[in-house]
Amino acid sequence: MQVLYTASAQATGDGRDGHVRTSDGTVELDLAIPKEMGGAGGAANPEQLFAAGYAACFHSALRLVARKAKADVSGSVVEAEVGIGPNGSGGFGLAVTLVVDLPAVERSAAEQLVEAAHQVCPYSNATRGNIEVALTVREAA
Repeated sequence: MQVLYTASAQATGDGRDGHVRTSDGTVELDLAIPKEMGGAGGAANPEQLFAAGYAACFHSALRLVARKAKADVSGSVVEAEVGIGPNGSGGFGLAVTLVVDLPAVERSAAEQLVEAAHQVCPYSNATRGNIEVALTVREAA
């Protein structure tokens, strides 16, 4: 693979109760363990950062495949839900649900676009076979 861009970030402090900063300073956040995991909460956590990155990346992949298919994805929204829990082997694992709104696309076509985006998205390719990723097309209101 020819690398086109490399992001770099540094974590300091106490890991999940620490601080992260990208090398260019565009992202700089305190971190806190969520209350649901016994922490104080009140600050970002790695799962939120992963969810934001996956949602943005998947949305880009979705728009790419939609352009190729000449599909109208105006008003589209991608929500990534990232869960964390014990993996049964003494460690922890992640699970992701991607919820996609495509209000201008008929449901079966929307499902095809979402599946095509899942094959293109770098986050999907990185997680495939490693964590459970569920794809959901939200029903039109």
